[in-house]
Amino acid sequence: MVEPQNSLQSLPLKRELSLVYIGSLSVAALTAAASLAGVFFATILYPSEALQQSSIPNDLVTLIIGLPMLLGSLWAARRGKWLGLLLWPGALLYGFYNYLVYLLGMPLSWFTLLYLAIVLLSVYLTFDLYRSIDHAAVYMRLSGRVPIKFPGWVMLIFGVFFIARVIGVIAAALAEKTSLPMTEIGLAIADTTLSLLWIVGGILLLRRNPWGYVSALGLLFAASMLFVGLLAFFLLQPWVAGVPFPVEDFVVVAVMGLICFVPFGLFLHGVRGTR
Repeated sequence: MVEPQNSLQSLPLKRELSLVYIGSLSVAALTAAASLAGVFFATILYPSEALQQSSIPNDLVTLIIGLPMLLGSLWAARRGKWLGLLLWPGALLYGFYNYLVYLLGMPLSWFTLLYLAIVLLSVYLTFDLYRSIDHAAVYMRLSGRVPIKFPGWVMLIFGVFFIARVIGVIAAALAEKTSLPMTEIGLAIADTTLSLLWIVGGILLLRRNPWGYVSALGLLFAASMLFVGLLAFFLLQPWVAGVPFPVEDFVVVAVMGLICFVPFGLFLHGVRGTR
């Protein structure tokens, strides 16, 4: 697959992205396969009722939100859109987060290899994509046109908050001398990993480092859509699993999501305004 010439001319790239396109389409295909299998073969993949109640709605959310995120950003980048290029890593990080939880929290099965493939491919493609972007060109175009302090501090504070939350959960389990379920351990590791990226991204943006400008939109995109995905999960779970609707959790997540949506929207608007 070779990019159209106009895409190469309009995007800030140091090299072509043929392999990254192919790899991202592979991630999309694997994601669709894993999610559809989770929906239609739930009793096989998720042996307990608790796993079914949490995993089936999440698989639906992945099909409704996660997959379109990746395909949409890929399509936009393919058409030479800066927004697509800068959102693309965020879509990969969304999938990485989701399937890292599955990889570490689900019982071992043949699908563990599928989850592992999605996680490893997402990590490699995100790194390769960032390596392929001309950071100096992005910095020169976005400097002075996108907000710095608000998005930077939001990423930094959110990262610290979620790491503190993970520490609190682990400390509570140790104090009560209880073991955390594997799903909780997987979620804690995924939260910590993404939170560290938010902290680093926030610091780099606040320091006006080119890496901060390149990574900020993708990191904010991943964070915002994870909140959207969680809200969608809360809405779907009562219908799919027959559990009560968690009103308080929904409100708390909506408020936290709004705090993240605002800097994401402002940064997005700044990038769009540079055309």
